Amino acid sequence: WLCGFFGGAEAMRQGGFNWGGEQSGHIVMTDYATTGDGLIAGLQFMAAMVETGKPASELAHSFETVPQKLTNVRYAIGKEPLNSEAVKAAIADGENRLAKTGRLLIRKSGTEPLIRVMGESEDSALLNAVIGDIVSAVKAAV
Repeated sequence: WLCGFFGGAEAMRQGGFNWGGEQSGHIVMTDYATTGDGLIAGLQFMAAMVETGKPASELAHSFETVPQKLTNVRYAIGKEPLNSEAVKAAIADGENRLAKTGRLLIRKSGTEPLIRVMGESEDSALLNAVIGDIVSAVKAAV
């Protein structure tokens, strides 16, 4: 199991990206450090304000948020719900349904026996339906 932001940092390395983060607050800037560092992130944000002459309020609104839903499903140690054909089929179906409006991320937690089912979509009703179908399949497999 990958723990914390290690998986994200590895994906950054493989993709050649020098900036990344996650919702829990880890921000990694590999030009300066290989782990999350809030002080560096804050200093870089302030540097961007100075360089652009823009206030923080303008820089912080550079993207639009998309509805996101996360549901955790607990499983018994020793079970492998993500290996279930029904779960794989539900995930594939969900990916197809969200293909044009969102994305899915389904993974084991790195710290607890949980399957994390996360999705994002511009269509929140579709997102809720897709997440519900995958969660039902995972629960049936545990």
